[in-house]
Amino acid sequence: MDVFTQLMAGFATAATPINLLWCLIGCVVGTAVGVLPGIGPAVAVAMLLPITAKVEVTASMIFFAGIYYGAMYGGSTTSILLNTPGETGTMVTAMEGNKMAKSGRAGAALATAAIGSFVAGTIATVMVTLFAPLVAEFAVKLGPPEYFLLMVLAFVAVSAVLGKSTLRGLTALFLGLAVGLIGLDQITGQARYTLGVPELLDGIEVVLMAVGLFAVGEALYMVLYEGKVKPGQSKMSTVHMTGLEWKRSWPAWLRGTFIGFPFGTIPAGGSEIPTFLSYGVERKLSKHTEEFGTTGAIEGVAGPEAANNAAVTGTLVPLLTLGIPTSTTAAILLGAFQNYGIQPGPQLFTTSSALVWALIASLYIGNVMLLVLNLPLVGLWVKLLKIPRPYLYAGILIFATLGVYGMRQSVFDLVLLYGIGLLGVGMRRFDFPTAPVIVGMILGPLAEAQLRNAVSIGEGSALVFLQRPMSLVLLLVVLVVLLLPRIAKFVAGRKDRVQIAPI
Repeated sequence: MDVFTQLMAGFATAATPINLLWCLIGCVVGTAVGVLPGIGPAVAVAMLLPITAKVEVTASMIFFAGIYYGAMYGGSTTSILLNTPGETGTMVTAMEGNKMAKSGRAGAALATAAIGSFVAGTIATVMVTLFAPLVAEFAVKLGPPEYFLLMVLAFVAVSAVLGKSTLRGLTALFLGLAVGLIGLDQITGQARYTLGVPELLDGIEVVLMAVGLFAVGEALYMVLYEGKVKPGQSKMSTVHMTGLEWKRSWPAWLRGTFIGFPFGTIPAGGSEIPTFLSYGVERKLSKHTEEFGTTGAIEGVAGPEAANNAAVTGTLVPLLTLGIPTSTTAAILLGAFQNYGIQPGPQLFTTSSALVWALIASLYIGNVMLLVLNLPLVGLWVKLLKIPRPYLYAGILIFATLGVYGMRQSVFDLVLLYGIGLLGVGMRRFDFPTAPVIVGMILGPLAEAQLRNAVSIGEGSALVFLQRPMSLVLLLVVLVVLLLPRIAKFVAGRKDRVQIAPI
């Protein structure tokens, strides 16, 4: 009851006209930030940090939370319509959502993404409200061995469910792991694979890689290999979901929510892992597997979008209760707190109770605002498909170029952007999946650091992964995910041979 009372007090604070206005502005700005490729919530919040000098703490934190949430909603729009993820967390959405758009079901894809984000965000916010201390207590018990195996699980899942073959998926994954090694070694400080280029000492930006592979690669591929629009690519049958699509979406929303939320509470690579795992789960459980990668399966949009938003909400648990940011944007939000002289941690719920509960209440309000903003705009967004392809892809290249150049004002970044774009064209041309490259690039350095820490804990022995119960469980899960499909395929093959054998 005490939690409920504090939440109601939070609603009273968040529902004041000025705070509602800040929430609305944050949601609109966040949606725009998510739609534009190359600009993410982290960049937007970082650019707007100076407002902390003028704006009251509760209003500014509600504003920043609105940007964070809105970007997750907006990122799905260009992913679905243009196969151009505005955020790395919406890469999986692009795979099935864009296929749905090309087969005339863009409206349904956008609707399931918006509603799924609302459902997941609301459920995850309730879980933050009720279970934040409990989840944080569990998350803090995980050590380097568990984090490393969690990332190995993500690697296995990605290579297993993406691409025309496991070999192609692994090739793309290892390419991403290699790119992730470029720059200064995290422990020794030695330069690795920089070829003497000073701009590579900090490594290659994830946003640059994602925009190059997806936005630039998609635009150049369409120009070079699909100069004319295929019949039906710009058609749209409806802007609403049918009864069957509702029936297929809601279990995926729930599964995605409960996959995504725990990942948000731990520093294991942000929302990329749960979205890929959710996609893998939906692909395994779906009764319409023939739609995946062809005409587009709605479960492949609903599940990952829910997982994405639930993970984003989950990042607030360690941020508020432990002062530990588990994403780039959460780290910048931590900086915003510190600008006000507030240090998030176990004492925050007592020392700044009004602020915390107003922030949590604003998440409920922001979710409703984003749903109201996004659903009526589904028809408007879908009209993007009617723009002539040359103008549309020229616009993508312009926005991608401006977004990447705006990060560091570096001409080298632009050369690298278009080089990566050509790599994306080649990967599409020969059916290599591009998403595993980003996953390997993001998680590779993290996995390397956690592996080194785990081996240090085990004093040089790999047995440390078997001696800890949670890491042993994760190791068994990795083996099951790796071997079960092959065993099932072998058993099915034997049954077929038995059936056709002469009696």
